Amino acid sequence: MESGKDNLFKIAVVGPESTGKSTMANFLAQYLNTICVPEYSRYYCQNLNKQYTLQDEVNMYYGQIALEDALLPKTNNGILLCDTTILTVKIWSDYLFANTPSEVTEEIKTRKYDFYLLMDIDLPWEDDPLRDFPNEREHFMEIWKKELSTLQANYAVISGLGNQRLENGLKIVQKLFNNEN
Repeated sequence: MESGKDNLFKIAVVGPESTGKSTMANFLAQYLNTICVPEYSRYYCQNLNKQYTLQDEVNMYYGQIALEDALLPKTNNGILLCDTTILTVKIWSDYLFANTPSEVTEEIKTRKYDFYLLMDIDLPWEDDPLRDFPNEREHFMEIWKKELSTLQANYAVISGLGNQRLENGLKIVQKLFNNEN
């Protein structure tokens, strides 16, 4: 596998809402002794009243890439974990507004990740004021698979409950690095 920018290996944890992305990304970052880029939109949306606009999506796009770029120098071991990517902005923009701004789609083509962990929808839904579509997870799971396929991304679907889910993600990551050596 090719590594990302400056020989950095970038792992993105992605998927529908309420699938344990943040838990997995932070767990793996701690295990790999590196940094985890948090999901910028969680900070951004805390002050919104759920009346999202396309401009909000663009703002979240710029915030996510700025946060990722700012944290690149803080990585350890040549690995960066990302709790989501700007592909989320495309998925939400397409769903909510039937349109994704060109700056987002163009950046998606050039901002590469070496591997994606696509979190499965087998976890029970957990209510959160920043989550919107508890009955649409199957739909969004299919969208994620389609988008990752379009990018010809290397990815694995991570399933399991509780610690088993974390172990399943860890096994995939360990396998990635064992195959590289």
